[in-house]
Amino acid sequence: MPRGSPEWEPRRRHNRVVSTQPKAFLTPEQYLEIERKAEYKSEYINGEMFAMAGAKRVHNLIVANLVARLNEQFRSRPREVYPSDMRVHMPATGLYAYPDVVAVCGEPRFLDDQDDTLLNPGLIVEVLSPSTEAYDRGRKFEHYKSIESVREYLLIASDHRHADLYTRQADGRWLLTSADKLEDSLTLESVGAQLNLADLYEKVEFAVNAAYSRPLK
Repeated sequence: MPRGSPEWEPRRRHNRVVSTQPKAFLTPEQYLEIERKAEYKSEYINGEMFAMAGAKRVHNLIVANLVARLNEQFRSRPREVYPSDMRVHMPATGLYAYPDVVAVCGEPRFLDDQDDTLLNPGLIVEVLSPSTEAYDRGRKFEHYKSIESVREYLLIASDHRHADLYTRQADGRWLLTSADKLEDSLTLESVGAQLNLADLYEKVEFAVNAAYSRPLK
């Protein structure tokens, strides 16, 4: 797919191999067959696979904190939360992706009996980095919007304390709620949960000279 194509804008963290040979077009079935045997994760769209790089310490801490807080609130309730190994498929756009965290209210639906490709997330979460933020806020959000079951999209900064929660309204618009203080909290209506920013950033320390960093209170 040519760079700048309106159909696909690859994340910068994807490692793309430069080759003079024509790229082979892969069907979704071929992608899944390869992906299920691979040692590393790749996203897929328009016949191409895009390898994903590993995450850094702060990113992993935030994901772990979020999954732990949601699991605490999901006990004895018909809710499930999955970290980034759960693949999500968007039939309307053809994208197969690995959000940092996804959660489901009610019965999860999967592409097939492998139970590794989710079709009906209610909440999708991405932990941002400087290299992925533009894509996660833009083109990838457009892909996620195409999933009818998605009611909320949560973006969490990894270089400073901040979170943006987009909630789908009845008329199709998305309402933005932001939080940047440790005492702030966000209500996740899609899964019936509450998140405190202090919990999300537990044990997370930012470099003093990092861009946008603010002292923790």
